[in-house]
Amino acid sequence: MILNRFLIRIVVFFVFLIPVNLSSQSLSKVHLSVQNGLSADSMTLSDNTNFLYKRKKPVLSFHLDEKILTTADVPAVRSGNNFELEFDKKVRLVLVDVGSAGPDWQCSLEFENISGDTVSISNVIPFDSDNESVNITGSGPWDLARAWLFRPGYRPVRVILPDNAWEMGYTSFKSEGGISVCAITRRQQTVGGQKQRYQTLLPPKAKVYYNMYAGIFRGEWQNGLRYMFRDRYLYDLEKFDNSLYERADLAWIKESYIIILQMAWDREFFDRTTAKYTFPDLIRKGNELFENIDVWGIWPTWPRLGLDERNQWDLYRDLPGGTSQLKSFGRLARLNNTKFFIAYNPWDNSTRKEDHLRGMAQLIKETEADGVVLDTQGGSSHKLQAAADSVRKGVIMFSEGMAVVKDMPGIISGRVHNAIYFSPELNLNKLIKPDFSIFRVCDVGEDIIHREIAIAFFNGYGTELNMFRPGGRDDNYREDLEFLARTTFILRQNNDAFLDKDWTPLIDTRTDSVFVNQWTSGTKTVFTILNMKSEGMEGRLFKIKNDSRKHYVSLWNHENIVPIVENGTTYASVSVEGWPVSWSGTRKEGSVDCIAELPVLLRSELKGDSIFLKAHEKNKIILWKGNPSYKTISWEFNLSKDSIVRIKDIFGYYEGKIVVQLLSNNHLLDEDIHFFKGGKPWLISSVVHTVRATGIAPDMVLIPGTEFTFDVSTAEDFIPYPEVSGITTKVDSFLIDKYPVTNAQYYEFLQSSGYRTTDTARYLRHWERGIYKQGQERYPVVFLSCEDMKAYSRWAGKRLPTQTEWQLAAQGTDKRKWPWGNEFHGTLCNNAFGKTTPVDAFSKGMSPYGVIDLVGNVWQMTNDQYFNGSYYFNVIRGGSYYKPDSSWWYIQGGPQPLDKTQIMLMVSQGYDRNATVGFRCVKDIDGRNFRGKR
Repeated sequence: MILNRFLIRIVVFFVFLIPVNLSSQSLSKVHLSVQNGLSADSMTLSDNTNFLYKRKKPVLSFHLDEKILTTADVPAVRSGNNFELEFDKKVRLVLVDVGSAGPDWQCSLEFENISGDTVSISNVIPFDSDNESVNITGSGPWDLARAWLFRPGYRPVRVILPDNAWEMGYTSFKSEGGISVCAITRRQQTVGGQKQRYQTLLPPKAKVYYNMYAGIFRGEWQNGLRYMFRDRYLYDLEKFDNSLYERADLAWIKESYIIILQMAWDREFFDRTTAKYTFPDLIRKGNELFENIDVWGIWPTWPRLGLDERNQWDLYRDLPGGTSQLKSFGRLARLNNTKFFIAYNPWDNSTRKEDHLRGMAQLIKETEADGVVLDTQGGSSHKLQAAADSVRKGVIMFSEGMAVVKDMPGIISGRVHNAIYFSPELNLNKLIKPDFSIFRVCDVGEDIIHREIAIAFFNGYGTELNMFRPGGRDDNYREDLEFLARTTFILRQNNDAFLDKDWTPLIDTRTDSVFVNQWTSGTKTVFTILNMKSEGMEGRLFKIKNDSRKHYVSLWNHENIVPIVENGTTYASVSVEGWPVSWSGTRKEGSVDCIAELPVLLRSELKGDSIFLKAHEKNKIILWKGNPSYKTISWEFNLSKDSIVRIKDIFGYYEGKIVVQLLSNNHLLDEDIHFFKGGKPWLISSVVHTVRATGIAPDMVLIPGTEFTFDVSTAEDFIPYPEVSGITTKVDSFLIDKYPVTNAQYYEFLQSSGYRTTDTARYLRHWERGIYKQGQERYPVVFLSCEDMKAYSRWAGKRLPTQTEWQLAAQGTDKRKWPWGNEFHGTLCNNAFGKTTPVDAFSKGMSPYGVIDLVGNVWQMTNDQYFNGSYYFNVIRGGSYYKPDSSWWYIQGGPQPLDKTQIMLMVSQGYDRNATVGFRCVKDIDGRNFRGKR
C-alpha cells in the first residue's frame, strides 16, 4: 500500500512537468484548497495538463478599512463551487468558481457588509502580492492617479489605467514548466454601496461584486500585461471592431503629435485692439518650431456660452467674418499641413434649440473642419461619427478624456486629462490599443510642462498645448517648446515604431528609476528612456543584441552608442542628464534619451571634406549640419547611384557634426554620425585627364604603371601634412616632361594662346618687358601661380602631376633617396647655387626613367591641393637653389631628398608667385593603342 502511494506521487510529479505548447493552450481550472483558508496551489490547462505553483497562494487579498487581508487568513467553507469566508465580523466574501470562461478561468466575488458600520473595500488583488510577483494596485495618499505597478527588484511605478478600471487589481507570477499566470480583478456593480475611484463604501448589508479572471503566458512578465490589456481588453470587450482604425481617411491622426487648442478671445487668434486676426502668425510660428502644427482647434463657447440665448454653433457664426473666415483659416492651415478642429459641447441644452447632430454636421460643412473636440466626453458614438461623415470625410472625434476600452472601437483619439497634475510614468492605455492616438493635455497657464512632455515622449504619444488658461507664456514656456520640438521630431521620424502592437513597457535595467520602453518596426528597434533620478545616469543600462548587422545611435543626442560587453552580456551605454534636487517633485524634473537599434544600411563614409553615399534610389537621404531638428540646416538627396557630396558645397566652411539619415515615407531607417574636424588636411583637387597619347611625345618620358608604396616626411608639424606615407597606390602609365617647363616654352604659350592672368601681381617678375632675359631660354620659368601653370598645361594638352606620379617618376620603385641613387652628389644637381640653372645642366642626375632636373633647381608644383578647414596649400617637391641658413625656422632649401615633402601655403595668385617654384607636366596615355615600349 505504501509502495502504491509512492508510485502515485511519482506519476503525479511527472504529469505536472509535461512540456506544453502554450500557443494552443489556455487555463481551464485553478485548483482551490480550503485546508488553510482559501488558497490556490496548482492549475489545469485546456488539454488536462497540470502544473504546480511554486508555493500556495491566497486566492486574493484586499483592504478592509485599510487593513490588508487575504483569503488565507480565515477559514473557508466550501459548498460545491461556492466558497464563503468571513473577515473581522465585518465582511462576508462569497467566491464562486465559475471555471473556464472562454480561454480563461473565472470566478465571481461578492463582498457583503455584515457589520453595523460602513466599511471600505479596496485594493482587491488576485493571488495576493509578494516579492516574486508583478502587481498593479492603488497605493499612497488619495490622488486621481494612485495606481502603481510593482515589479520584483525595482521601486513601484505609477501607471495610468482606463477611467473605468482605476480600482482593478493585477497579478502575474511564475509557475512550473516555464509557464506564468496573469490575473485581474474588475469591479462590477454594487448594491446599496457607493463606488469611488479606488474604493467602494459599503453601508450595512450593502454589497459589491467583482469578477476575477486568470490566464497563462510564457516569457517576460510584460507578456502578462499584453495578454490582459491588449488581447483580453480587460474583459470589457470580447471582440474589437477595428473599422474606424482601418479607415484611410482617418489614418492621419496616427501620425500626429502636436495639438494646440485656443479660445476665440485669445490675442494670438484675434487682436481686439486692432480688430485683426493674428492666426496666420500663429501658424508661421508653429512652422518655425515644429515644421508644422498637426492640429489647431478653436473654442468660442465655454465659458462665454449661456450669457445669452445663442447656442454653441451661433457663437462660431458670430465670430468676425463668420464661418467663411474660419473656412479660410482651415484651408490656410491645411496648406501648412495643419488640421482644423472645432468643439462640441454636449451639455448645451438650454440655449437656442437646435438638433445637436445636425448642428455639428452643419458647422463641419460650413468650416470644412477636420475634427471635433468632444467636451466632457471620454468617448464618441457611431451617431457622432456618422453625422461628421455625412458632410466631410476624414473628420476625427477627439474626446476630452481617454476612452474606456468598451468605447475605443467608436473613437480613435483622446487625451490624458490635465486634471491629473503629475502624469504617471507609464500609460497602460497605450498597451490596449497602440494605434489609438493619445495626447497629454498640457495646461500652459497652469505650470511648467517639461515633465509632462518627457512622459508623453517616453510613452510614444503626443502633446496638446491647451491655451485656455491665461498666462504661462514666458521664458519657461519657450524652453518647454524647444524641448517639445525635440521630442516631436523623434516621434514623427519613428512613428512606425510607436504604433508597434508588441511594444514592451519597462524592460529590465541595471539602474532603478531610469525607465526604458522598447518599440519595434521591421528591423528597427527604438528605446525611449525616462530618467527620474536628479543626479542623472551614465553607463550601462539595458541589454542589447551583439549583432554586427546592427548599430546603435542616440536619437536624442545623435551620438554613436558603443555597446559594452561584460561577462558575455552586451549592454547599451546611456547618458541622461540630471537636474537640481530642488526640481524633484515638480514639473521641472525628468530627462530623456532615445536609443535606436538600426540596421547597417547607409554605410556612408567621411573622407577628407566629402561624404561618400551609397545609392538608395527608393528612399530619401538627408544630410544635417549638426543635430537633426526643425531648425537645423539640411540637404535632401534621392540617389540612384553612389555619390560624393562635398561638405563645403552644401554647408560652406564648417567644422562639426554631420548626421546622415535614411528615410522611407519620412520614417527613419538608418542614421550615421560623422564629426568633420579641421586641422587635418584633405585633398580638394581632382585629376582632369588629358587627351590620351598614343605615342611618346618629344621631350617626354614614359613612366610605366605599377603599384607602389612610398614614404615621405617633413621636419614641420605645426600645420599637419597630408598622410600619404605607407599607402599602396596603383598608378597607370603616363608621360612626364623630361625637364621642367622653361622660359621659352612659356613664352610660346603666351604668344599662341593670348593668355592673360586675372591677377598680375608678381607675374613673371624675372622677365623684362614681357620676355625672358637673353640667354635664359632653357632656364625654368618661375613667378607663376598655380592657375598660370594649369593654364599652360591645358594649352599643351597636359596637366600637373600628382605627388604620387612625381614621386614615381623621380624615385622609381626602389625607394632611393635621390633620383640617381642613395648617395648625395653635389655635382648632379643645382646644389644651392643661389640662382637657377638651365634645366639640362645636370643630365647625369637623371631618375631611373631618364627624368632630369628633379631636385635642387626649383621646387616643382604638383596637382595636389589641400584644405584643412582654415588654410589652402599645394604640395611642392624637390627643393630649390635658395637655401636660407641663419635659422632652422626657415623652409629647408637646397636640393631635397625624395623622402622629404613640402607644402606651400596659398593666399592669392600674386602672393603665391615665387622665384623658387616652377613646374613640369604629365600626359595620360591610351593604354590600348599606345605605341612605344612600356
